[in-house]
Amino acid sequence: MMKRIYIQEVVTRDGLQIEDQFVPTGQKIDLINRLSTTGVDKIEVTSFVSPKAVPNLKDAEEVMQGIERNDSVTYTTLIPNVKGAERAAGCKTDEVNLVASVSETHNQKNVRQTVGESFSNFQDIASFLAGTGININGTLATAFGCPFEGSIDEDKVMILIDKYLELGAAGITLADTTGMATPKQVYQLCSKVLTQWPDLPVTLHFHNTRGMGLANVLEAIRAGVIRFDSSLGGLGGCPFAPGATGNICTEDLVHMLVFMDYQLNTDLDQLIGLSKHLEMVLEHEVPGQIIKAGKITDPHASVK
Repeated sequence: MMKRIYIQEVVTRDGLQIEDQFVPTGQKIDLINRLSTTGVDKIEVTSFVSPKAVPNLKDAEEVMQGIERNDSVTYTTLIPNVKGAERAAGCKTDEVNLVASVSETHNQKNVRQTVGESFSNFQDIASFLAGTGININGTLATAFGCPFEGSIDEDKVMILIDKYLELGAAGITLADTTGMATPKQVYQLCSKVLTQWPDLPVTLHFHNTRGMGLANVLEAIRAGVIRFDSSLGGLGGCPFAPGATGNICTEDLVHMLVFMDYQLNTDLDQLIGLSKHLEMVLEHEVPGQIIKAGKITDPHASVK
């Protein structure tokens, strides 16, 4: 029997954060409610950051408090500091996602702190959240390469995973923030991490900047990873990384895995319909390919 793969949807945070127009709060809530019925395992709902930094997510509280929760879905929010943790706790989020870059240069551009300062800040967050029942997920951005520093030392990744685990993180995400990962590199790093921590819930967060996103997924699975972030329609990208296009596309990912006989809870047809709905909400096309080409089982009339 093929492995069970967990799909973690990030469109309403990572996807919407760099959209030019503000998506109304009611439409965000509706989108999350619809996503909650598709069988995805986790939804990154929003980010409790400064509205000045990310205007599109200025309605974080209203969205988090307005959604209808499905008991089988984990609802997570990204937070940058203790104030963000307070806001997340006030909305009873299931999990918070902390983000530090492995690259010092990217971390400075992203949060204006050294990596060491970020982890000192995370210690304060962990202390605040102790006893709340809210899980911490620790994300390492630029884990596979940095547009400013180039290649990333695997040992530095391992050290920072250890720092997150010392804080009490329940899971780790390795993020290919700018789409620099290669399949060979993904297999090597994931194998190294899972050899060191065999029971650690590891998530991979890939961008498709250079067209290698789904190939990277397959090599991560080969190494033993079963959790993947993805974005409906392939929306998203890092506002602090030059040329970084969208995340891997949820319906394209699910389509590939379904036809490779992996086990998923996710309903592919629902996702395709929802991605088409997203295009109407945004009033522009999204990068996903399956909504354009159809599933490989969709019949086409022969042209005579």
